[in-house]
Formats: sequence, structure tokens, C-alpha cells
Amino acid sequence: MAAELHPRSGKLIGLSNSNRTAQRNQPVQEFNHGLVLSREPLRDRDVFTVRIDKKVNSWSGSIEIGVTALDPAALEFPSSATGLKGGSWIVSGCSVLKDGRSVLEEYGRDLDQLGEGDRVGIQRNGKGELHLWVNGQDCGTAASGLPSRLWAVVDLYGKCTQVTVVSCEPPAEIDGEDDEEVEDELVSTQAVSIMADACQSQDDRAGAIVLSEAGATTSAEEVPDASRSHSRPDKFPNNFDPDGVLTEHQLFDVFNNAIVSLYRSEEEGGEDLGVGVGGSDSSRGGTGSSVGGRGTGSDSGIGGGGAGGGSSSNSSPAGSSGGVAGLGVATGAMTTNDALLFHEKCGTLIKLSNNNKTAERRRPLDEFNNGVVMTNRPLRHNEMFEIRIDKLVDKWSGSIEIGVTTHNPNNLDYPATMTNLRSGTIMMSGCGILTNGKGTRREYCEFSLDELQVSWQEGDHIGLMRKASGALHFYINGIDQGVAANQTPGVVYGVVDLYGMAVKVTIVHNHNHSDRLRRNNAIMRALSPDVGRPRPALSLTPEPDVSDRLLFHSNCGQKAAIISDGRTALRPHATDDFNHGVVLSNRPLHSNEVFQVRIDKMVDKWAGSIEIGVTTHNPAYLQLPSTMTNLRSGTWMMTGNGVMHNGTTILDEYGHNLDRLKAGDTVGVVRKEDGSLHFFVNGVPQGPAAWNVPPSVYAVVDLYGQAAQATIMDDLADLPPLPDDSSEGPTAMSPGSPCSVSGAAAGNDLRFHQLHGTNAVITNGGRTALRQNCRSEFNDAIVISNRCLRDGELFEIVIQKMVDRWSGSIEAGVTAIRPEELEFPNTMTDIDYDTWMLSGTAIMQDGNTMRNNYGCDLDSLTTGSRIGMMRTASGDMHYFINGLDQGVACTGLPPEVFAVVDLYVTGVAHRLHSKHGKNVVLLGDGCQALRVDGYAHGIVFSAKELKTDEVFEVKINKVDDRWSGSLHVGLTTLQPPELPSCPLSGLSPSLTQLRSKVTWVLAGSEVRRNGVLQRQNYGCSLDRLTVGNRVGVKRCSDDTMHILIDGEDMGPAATAVAKNVYAVLDLYGKVTAVSIVSSTLAEDSESVKAPSLSPDSCSEGEEDSTPVRECENEPDLVPTVMMFLENHGKNIQLSNQNLTAARVSSYNQGLLVTAQALPRQQLFQFQIDRLNPSWTSSLSLGVIGHSPDRLNFPSTACCLKRSVWLLQRDSVFHNSLKICENYGPNLDTCPEGTVLGLLVDSSGSLHLFVNGMDQGVAAQDIPSPCFPLIDLYGQCEQVTIVTNHVSVVGGERGDMHCQGDMEKADMVDGIKESVCWTPPPEVNPNKTCEYQALCSRFKELLTLPDGYFNEDAKYNLCYCESCHKLRGDEAYYKRGEPPRDYALPFGWCRFALRIKTHCEVSNAFKKWHIAYHGTSVGSLRRILDHNQLLSDSSSIFSLSPVKTEGHGSYGEPEENSAPEREIPRVQLSPTMRYSGLEVFAPKVQFRDPRSLRCHQAQVGFQVCVRPGSYKVGPTSLGMSEPLDPRFSNAEIDWITKEKGGTLLYGLLIRVE
Repeated sequence: MAAELHPRSGKLIGLSNSNRTAQRNQPVQEFNHGLVLSREPLRDRDVFTVRIDKKVNSWSGSIEIGVTALDPAALEFPSSATGLKGGSWIVSGCSVLKDGRSVLEEYGRDLDQLGEGDRVGIQRNGKGELHLWVNGQDCGTAASGLPSRLWAVVDLYGKCTQVTVVSCEPPAEIDGEDDEEVEDELVSTQAVSIMADACQSQDDRAGAIVLSEAGATTSAEEVPDASRSHSRPDKFPNNFDPDGVLTEHQLFDVFNNAIVSLYRSEEEGGEDLGVGVGGSDSSRGGTGSSVGGRGTGSDSGIGGGGAGGGSSSNSSPAGSSGGVAGLGVATGAMTTNDALLFHEKCGTLIKLSNNNKTAERRRPLDEFNNGVVMTNRPLRHNEMFEIRIDKLVDKWSGSIEIGVTTHNPNNLDYPATMTNLRSGTIMMSGCGILTNGKGTRREYCEFSLDELQVSWQEGDHIGLMRKASGALHFYINGIDQGVAANQTPGVVYGVVDLYGMAVKVTIVHNHNHSDRLRRNNAIMRALSPDVGRPRPALSLTPEPDVSDRLLFHSNCGQKAAIISDGRTALRPHATDDFNHGVVLSNRPLHSNEVFQVRIDKMVDKWAGSIEIGVTTHNPAYLQLPSTMTNLRSGTWMMTGNGVMHNGTTILDEYGHNLDRLKAGDTVGVVRKEDGSLHFFVNGVPQGPAAWNVPPSVYAVVDLYGQAAQATIMDDLADLPPLPDDSSEGPTAMSPGSPCSVSGAAAGNDLRFHQLHGTNAVITNGGRTALRQNCRSEFNDAIVISNRCLRDGELFEIVIQKMVDRWSGSIEAGVTAIRPEELEFPNTMTDIDYDTWMLSGTAIMQDGNTMRNNYGCDLDSLTTGSRIGMMRTASGDMHYFINGLDQGVACTGLPPEVFAVVDLYVTGVAHRLHSKHGKNVVLLGDGCQALRVDGYAHGIVFSAKELKTDEVFEVKINKVDDRWSGSLHVGLTTLQPPELPSCPLSGLSPSLTQLRSKVTWVLAGSEVRRNGVLQRQNYGCSLDRLTVGNRVGVKRCSDDTMHILIDGEDMGPAATAVAKNVYAVLDLYGKVTAVSIVSSTLAEDSESVKAPSLSPDSCSEGEEDSTPVRECENEPDLVPTVMMFLENHGKNIQLSNQNLTAARVSSYNQGLLVTAQALPRQQLFQFQIDRLNPSWTSSLSLGVIGHSPDRLNFPSTACCLKRSVWLLQRDSVFHNSLKICENYGPNLDTCPEGTVLGLLVDSSGSLHLFVNGMDQGVAAQDIPSPCFPLIDLYGQCEQVTIVTNHVSVVGGERGDMHCQGDMEKADMVDGIKESVCWTPPPEVNPNKTCEYQALCSRFKELLTLPDGYFNEDAKYNLCYCESCHKLRGDEAYYKRGEPPRDYALPFGWCRFALRIKTHCEVSNAFKKWHIAYHGTSVGSLRRILDHNQLLSDSSSIFSLSPVKTEGHGSYGEPEENSAPEREIPRVQLSPTMRYSGLEVFAPKVQFRDPRSLRCHQAQVGFQVCVRPGSYKVGPTSLGMSEPLDPRFSNAEIDWITKEKGGTLLYGLLIRVE
């Protein structure tokens, strides 16, 4: 036959070279429609061979080849070869498909791996068998039973874009017998039987593996891959000669498969453990294969795997002589038309393969969503839907999501992500559960799907099952994670969202599902029989409680090791690696049990040091991350001087900085009975770090950075001895362990009593007292000595920590009241008998001042000061300050007195404003509010405007359960003094209805702005609060509103909050009474003396005071000359006096930092010199908070995890965690010549500058010093520092907004669907755009009044190619309620129009759709004068009422509508590709006054249109070709039905 292609082919195919060469057109835009067939049917034994001429890298997948019985002359070509039915066999990748369904999983060469020049052929031999030939080599039989009349099929799919037919003739020589033998060998599979010796001695254990061939084909589905990371041997040896010994990995796989088969046989109910590979019935039993020959295997103790097919009699159960059961690989092909597969209809970027069992997201490095796939049928009750993760990319945040939905895939309009679906959907996302897109469970299980690199490796399994009871369960590697949701609907489809990092998954048809954890444990026992057995005791007299001894667990980080019987952990190669040193305790901590370690060894190579904490994860099942701060569930860690929960910082300034510890220092952690978590440094408690920590937590130590070795200190012999009595007194702090109280001398027994005030906490064995919630509570913190003072005995304390929030300080004295008889008051000065106290400089007896101006002032003490009290034998009272006697304070004290200390401050409490709701009564000098009637009209305000970062906090005193709803809290620009005196006329019944001024309010868990929903599922719902709970609100310096519940910051609730705001509360529903527990920030600098600058001191006021005053008198600083540091990534080369850096190889290893720290308020700028389009992505930049001199640079900046703030694409990352999205332009789109800059302002906020324009605050709390960091990644190959320094003048930090603080659902022009609309805060990233300037000059020629246009130029946007790419604009967005697509007007320039006042205050316009209207230049002025589109304007784009004979859908008048002449009919469109046609927007010619060149211009309007006020219909121009790929011609015309349904938003101009 002729070696030619048939002239009929796929719609994108072009034929040439006498129909011998086929090329797929548009290879970068399209990946399919590339089918070609042979011109004539194949003759037997002819090999139809093609050569791959061209490939592209834009897609996955490649050439597919096969045969079909369909005649190409009458064939309706599908999009790909896998769509061919009616007798078609296709080889795709390494699979063989018949009529689109897989019949052979692993076959021959992987066609996807072939390159240009490789040859592929297809052949039907004389036996009716299909053979694949690759580069002249026969790959064996792919299928049999083929009909005689077949055409060759080639699919130019994916990467393959051009092929040429090279021949169609029989191969040179084929020996029939040899060929048949080869085919038989390829079809056969191997079964493995495990033979083990039943020897009782551990030292005499031995095993043998006997391999036999089975004549039945097997399916890879029946035995899940145990490890995808190791290649399995294609064939196993028939003996154990020295040259044929299996490797460790191969042996692991052998045991794995065998044990899985054993468990399956158990679950199928078979008592026979000798598993055979039979025929179609997969029968068990049969003759066994034992060592040396064939036998029943019943006496050897080890049953053999069946070697024969068919049914056989049952062999006796294994184990009659005590041994390991006989194991075999029981496999059988499972082919059923009802198998669970992926539905053919799927997300736009999904490619299905492997008989629709495998789904892969195309372009994974360019796109992160549109990867939704669903099952082809609903799930049955108790049916497992399980997938295997095949491929990940390390580029995006977020990863796979899996769940169920009631939506039928045939009828579903697939969303970009499943979390956008608002009905009938339950998804597991991260470690939580989302129902209809809303979070219903934050921490559902221990595993987080977003941390695949940490929690598991590729190849792991995720499954789900809907039980018959309606409960939905998820499974991770076979482990049931528990009930995720109850009452799941009966008919649900499985759904997988290949989001972010997840690229490829495969359905696992593991019908005989076995517990994967049990399997893994069995494998470990088989490979290492000692595992799980108790070790022999090392001591002849072991301790009785050795089983409960706190040790390190044997499962530790990759670079860690456990020695000294589990008491010591170390990183043996600490100078080579800085992470993977995580170790956990061997059991959960008991309540109040202190876990303490001593740092034994440190290295000085890295930054960072030891981290300690607790986790709910069991170390036996946890796949340990590189650092514990990467774990996103059930983990609390102290790192540096902060505390992190699930990888997120919850306390910034906490305790001693762990990075400053040295060898010999100790760190500890304890979980108290009340669920609070406390840390210790050198025995000194650092205070409560977290609350509501669950009871069963394991201790965690992360030997990170400098920390190389640590040892558990669990007995007194390990601890340094406590110091003897000294001048520091009995309460001087000890460097010993907090659990070492019993080691103190008997005479040194003074402690704090276990009874104390409600806000006091006693730690360190009664030696330390602290006031918890020190920033929200200032009283109820009285502590008392555990016994009375002896004559002449000094009771001395040291002040360890102070806060600058309150005025006043500590009070100290004595009382004759025994602790057991004392009812602790708010303050000790409230007691009116037998009490003597020193408060400030006043001596007080029984609450009355008896002497002023005593020799010392307690209010002036600072951190580190010591206070002592002594009663002499004569009954005199003396105070000691830092060891110095201050003289007699009072006389006549009784003989038995107890020392007492009041950790008290006299805060300037907040007050409530006198203007309030009509049902409110203020009590306690404005510190309490009570609702006396009804359930509403309970609004109250703070008495004054809140300062930046000032917390206004109240405590709930009383609730009335008759009402629903609860307290509302927020901020408002409403000025209470401006309210009328009568509350009846000034305030709305509830805070959610307060809209006269801008108000941000949290009601339940919903954040609203002027009543409009902004955010859902924020923090803890206020509806759950009850008596005793505290609620606070503050406005932060970044213009965000934060809500605090019981002192815990819930994070930003709202953004772009005005500066002058009052706190506002609504005593709504069940909450009827509250009292203020917060106070104003200290304003008088003399009232509280700043603490001394000791390392343990942390005062919030230090950053605000003296440095500012010093700067006022200093001359202008000379800008620091910046240059790159010699220490950089290995692919970096510096030149031009270290001002220019170039990446000379590869696409990564391009990190560089500056040699000089970046001063505050100095702009560091550099220019992009060279881009290489061969790579994807581009540079990232940021700052690093520690010296880079000895920094070991990783391959990319995203691998830096310590004190790093990084700007990448359009997101902001802190220590590799994304903290802000949609910030500034997409850095991947910056062209050559772009100047990028970094600036840290005086308040510590990081700003990005693009071509000199500030993009706003990217991050806050940047440390000083910090060093600029640049990663020359991907396309960016060279940058040069710009030496002309730019100083930044003016602009307060509060005016710089971070777009990333907005929620996903609140983004303007965001990727996610949005239902709330505000004018977009976009700015032109270019300082000067020539196209925009040209459009502006044309606008000036139109002589339109300036009053029609918005004065703020930032709303004028240029959509030319360079501008919109630099901004990173998407082509299409959604807007309005319900959301509807619209296209950005690429190629046009928008000039924002002034929106009328009555429109600005109407929230309705925020829910309107966006559309476009083309018009003529002559109609502009009339439209602007009337502020609406006119139906009778001269623009042919505006229509009078349409006749019935035109488009029937428009000609019929609406029911109850006005007469036809009164209905204005105006045409709109969601895309300017239609509205901008010349028939609608006529072109006019003009001469540019600057260049004197002639141009043509068009004009139009961007408008907001009210939903429901228009009809969608087909184009009126009768065009067949689609004008816009997103909109069909049948819905591109919008015609208004009523007046007032449009709002002019922007004037559009296009110039050619």
C-alpha cells in the first residue's frame, strides 16, 4: 500500500509533501484536533511508520498511534484518537485503549517520552494481533482479535505537532517461533511467594524468595503501588545466586505486595492463606510452591503461592507448625463498564487519559485553577472513591481538594475552583472542611492537603466514602480521618479539584480495600522482626516507671538521630544542613508535666536556633516536615521570640529570644490543666503562650539552624543545683528547672501560696508570679506568701517583665490574714483590716493612707529591680530596693504576717459616650452598659476616637437566653457628639442598620460595611460568647480592623478603615450587660518610666519615643551607597563595581543581597536589564532580616524560611507563607527596562515601587537592619542597581493600603467570583505611557468639560498591551449579583467619569453588571449632559424600539410595560470587541498636536447596568464568526428595557 495519509483529517491538520507530512496548525494555542489516518487499509504484517518531525513544550502528552475499523471517507473526526469508537485500538503513552477504554495499563515504550526524529509504527500481523514498533524495535502484542480491514491512525496530540510517513511495508525478517515466544513472555506475569524459615531462634532467622511464572494476565489496579519512588524489577530471578540478589527496595516491594494480597484474602473471607493466581475467577488455594519444589506447604509453616490456574482444593491453613503464612500476589483483571472513572466533562485545563482514570491539569506552571474533575456516576453507599497523587509542582500555594457534590456533571457549568460553588458541595481543603464554599470545620484532621511536601510524598492516596448512614468520611493513605459531615445527600458525585500544586491524579480501583497503616506495619515486621519488640534493659535494676519515662521517639527528622536510649537528639551533620531536625516525645505530655531539654551543642554557621513546642500529631504516624513551623494543624511552637500556631504567628514579642541561647541553656514547655501553654527559658517562665490546647499533645523539639544537639532533663541529677541563700533573697530566680522545687534547701522554703487572685498565675514551683492577660486586665492579681514571715526574714522579689500599657506599678506589703481566710479582692488596698501596703510612695494601712513620700517610689521601678519586705523583731516594717534599706515604713505590726504582692496598675480606663441607644443605661462612671428593655436599641460608643493600635475591650457581664443573636462590635466614622440629644431620633435599632456614616461591624461571624456583607466565617462567632468572655476591637496602623476574643487577635476583619473612628458596640439579642476592661494608652510620658533596655524587657513604647525626637535635630542623612554582596547564589556573576548582577547558567541559583543594610526611608532601586523568554516566571524581591554574610543560599528565594519578606508574582510571602495576594503588578510581566524599588518607611512597613510609583504597603513590622534581596529566577537574567537615590517625602503609613488584605471574595477584578463592587483601586504602573498620553491629547481636542471627569487620575486606566500586562490583568472578570462575565477593554484607554452624589451612597450600584456602549464623537456631549445613554442620539449604536419582525425576542412589549414610544432601547455588550466595531463606534480622523501625525480615533462608554433591566440576545449584525471567545454571538447583544438602568462609569478612547 502507498505510504500516504488520507486527505480527510482533523480540523487543525494541514497536509503537504504529497500527503506524506501532517502538521497541526496553531500548535501553541490548541493541543488536539490533530487526527490523521492512512490513505488505504493496512495489509497484514505491514508496519505503518511515521517520523516525529516537530514537538513543542506547551502541552503535556504527545503522539498517539493505532488502528481503526472506521472508514476515513465517512468518519466524523473526534478531537483526539481516544474518542474513536466502533473498533479502534490506540496506543497512548504506555497504555492501550480499545474504543476509548483501557485494556492494557503498562505496555511498550512511553510514547510521551519520544523526541524529534524518533519513529513509531503500527502493525496488524497475520494472527490478528496489534504490534507497536518504536525505532525499528517490536514492543510485542498490544491487542488481539483485530478485524482484517483496518486503517492506521496517528494523533498529533499535545507536544507532537508534525509527523511524516516514512514507510508502510513488512519488517525485514521475523522468526515466527521466536516471535511467538517473545509474545508469550511479554503477556505472562510473575507471582511472588514468600518463604520463611519457621525457626524459633532470633539469631537463626532466614528466608528465601521463590519466584514462579503464572500464565494469567494481571491488572495493576488490584495491587496498589507501595512506593512510587523506587522502580520495580521487570522480572524476578528464578534463584538466589549471588548475581541475582534483590535490592533493598525491590525486596520491600515484594513484601509489600505479598502482604497486601494476604490482607485481601482475609477480607474476602477466605480461610486459605495460600493465594493462587488463577483464571478469571481468581480462585484461591491450589498447589503451593515451597522451597525446592511443589507441595501443599502445610507442614513447612509457610504456605506457597499458587502457581497454577483454575480452581483447586483448599490447602490447610498456614501456621500449623508456627510460622509465617504463605503469601502470594493475588491479582486479576477487573474490567467492568460500571467502574468509577472521571467524567468526560471536566475543567477547561484538564486532560483525561488512562481510560478516564487519570486527570492532569495542563500548563501547571502557568495556571493554578480550572482543574475540576468529577466521577462519571454517583457514588454508592459505602463505596470508596480513592485517588493517588501522581504529580505536583512546587510553584503555587494551596493544593488538591477533594469532596462530593450533588451536581450532575452533565449539567454543571464547571467553576474555576470548587470552593466557588455555593450549593450541594462538601470539600476537604487543607485540613478543614468547606460546605458550599464556607468553612464548617477548621481542623478536621491531622493532615493538611496544602502541605503535600511536608505531610507526605507523591504517590500517596486520598479517599472518601459516604456511609449508608449519610456520614461522609475522608481517608489519607487508608487511615480513616473520622466523620467530616453528617446527613450527606444520598446522590452525590465524587469531585477532585487539581488546584495549585496538584497537577495529576489517578483513580485507584482498590475494591478489596485494606487498612494501609496495618499493611505498612506488617511490612516493617516482615523486613525487621525486631521492630515492635521491647529492647533488653540496659540496667540490672531498671526504674519502676521506665515505661512512662519521657524520651524522644525513634521516628525523627531525616537529618536527625536519637542516641543515649532516647534521651538525646542530634543532627550529626549540622554544618551541612540546617533543617530536617525535628524530634518528638515518645508519649503525650501529662497535664502540668514539664518537658525540658538542654542545648548540648551548637554550630555558628546558620541563622536561627532551637524551637520547642507541642503537637497533637502522633510521631508514629507523622511524616516529619523539614521544620515544624511548616505543619498546618495541631501544632504550637516557640520560635525566636514569637509563638506560632499551625505555621501562623500568634504572638510576635514573647519571652526570651531562643536564637540568642548558647550551649548549656535550657528550654521547656508545659501544658497546664486549664489548657494553657507555657514556655520556660533557663527555668524562667515566659508566661502563657496559648490557650485551649487539647490534652493529648506530644512535645516537639526542632534542632534548627545553630542548634545541633539537645538532651532531655527529666530528673534532678541532670539539673544544675539551686543556689544557696544569698542577698537576692529566697525568691531570686534560679537557672534550674521549674520542676526542681523539691531540690531546694529546707530553710529556703518561701514560695507564693497556691491561693491567689483570679488573674494571677503561679509558676516555677511557686517561685514566680505573673498577671495573665496583662494587656487587658490590670487588677485581680494578688499573690501571697505560703507561710508567715519570721522575724528579720527578708522576702524579696525581682521584677522580670513590665508592659507600658498601664500607669501605676506593683504594690507590696504584709497582712495578718491567712491565705485560706482571705477572699481575694480586686486590689489589696480594698481590704479594711490587718493589712499594710506600699503603693507608689504612700504607706497605707487597711486601705487608708497613713504616710506619704516614703523613701522609695514603687511606680518608678523598672525591669530587673528588686523589692524586699522585712518585719523586725520589734514589729517595724522595712522595705528594701535593690538590696538597700529604705528605712522604717510603719511600726506595731503583729508577730505573724504574710508577705503580699499586688501586680496592680492604675489604668486610665476607657469610657462609654453619653450618646447611646434608647434602651441603654450607663453605670459605673461610663464603664458599664446595661440594656434595660427589648432586644435592640442597644448601641453604645467609645467616649473618644481610638488611637492607632489601641484596643477597646469589654467583658460580657449578663446574658438573657430568651433572645437570639448576640453582641455586635466594630468601628464607625459617626461622631457621637454630633448625634441629637434625644436618642430616639439619632440611632438605628441595631448596629447592622447604622449606615448614616461608614461603619464596619462584626455580627456573628460576618463582617459588614454599612450593612453590606464583606466577609463570612471570620474568627469565632460572637453568637457563641457568654458571661465572662471578652471582646475587643482595634484599628491597626495598616488601616485594618482587628477583633480580639478573650485577648486573642482574630486577624484583619476589614481593610481600608478610616483614621478617625470610634469603637461601637451593640448590646443586641441575648447580651444585656457589658463592662469595659481596657484602658487608654499612656499619654503622660512621666507617669510611667520606660523600662531599662535589658534583653528580657520589651516595651511597646520604646519604638515611638526617643528615636523620633533625636531625628528632629539631626541633619538630613546622606543616602547609603548600595551594592551587591560577594556572597550570592552559585550562578551569579557580579560586575560594574558590584552594581550589576547576572545569572550565567540555568534558571535558578540566582539569589543575591546587598552588602549594606537598607536605611529607613531610603528607596533602593534596580533596573531589569535582560530577560530570557526561554524560561517561565521571573524575578522576585524582598528583604531579609539578618546578616547575609554567612548565609548559605538555597536554589530559590522561596526556600528561605527565616526573617524573609518576599514579593513574588503579585503576592507577598513571609518566611515562605503567603500573607497577601493581588498586591501590585505581576512581577512576571515586567519588561526589560522596568525599574523596581524597595523602601522601608519610618514605621517599619515595606513598600514596592514600580517605575517610581509606590504600590502601597506590602508587609509590616520589618526589622532593622534589613537587607534587600533579589532572586534572578526564570526569565530575569540581569539587573543593575540604580544609583540616583530617591528620597520619599510625605505620605503617612496609614494612607498606604495593601490590596492583599482583602478577602478573595472581595477582590475587585479578582480571579475569584465577586458579588461586591467598589471602584477598582488600580493604578497605571508606568510613569508615562505614550499611548495613554496620545489618548489624553485626543480627549483634550473634544473640549469636554472637566467637571464630568473624576479628579483622581488613578482611576484613569490604560489598557494598552504593555500597561495591562505589567498590571497582570486577566482578560475577563465577574461583577454584580448574580455575577456575570465581562471583558476588559484591551486596546482602549479609560477616563473615569465623576459619579453623582446620589449614586455614591447607593449600595445598589455595587451589585450592577459591567457593559460597554460604542457611540460617535458627536453624541458624547449630549450623553454626558444627560448623564445617561440616549436612545435618540445620533449614534447608530442607540436604537429606537425594535420592530416585531426584527428579533422577535425584542419586539414583543413587556407585560404591564409603558407604551412602546416611552421605553428607551439602548444596545450594550459585555465586550468592546463587539461594541467597538466601526458600525457602532465610527472612526474619526484627527491630527496629534504634538507629533502632527494623523490618527483615527473611536469613543465609547464603560457603564454599570442594573441586573434585570436588560435582555440578552444575538448580534444584530448577522455575523457567524465569534467576536469574543468568552461570549457566543447569541448572547453578545444586551438591550435595555427601562429607563435609569445604566450608570456612566468611564469614557473609552481608542486611537489607531
